[in-house]
Amino acid sequence: MILDIDKKIEQTIASLEDKYTIQDVFNKFIALFPEDWKKHKIDYSKFNRSKQFGRTIPLPKPEVSLKKMIQTWLKKQQG
Repeated sequence: MILDIDKKIEQTIASLEDKYTIQDVFNKFIALFPEDWKKHKIDYSKFNRSKQFGRTIPLPKPEVSLKKMIQTWLKKQQG
């Protein structure tokens, strides 16, 4: 989980040009907030190791979950 994700995505988008894709925002977010990205990946790997044998709990990979957070934020801003 990334703290203050909305504020960080807003800062990321403010640093980009007018035209950008979710991938552009994703790449810039990682560049601007490397510690948050590192923690997000560590949390994911800890969760995967903590699962009990035979039980599966679907958790998207860190790349997928961050892109989903960005996409959700963008939709909220549009309307």
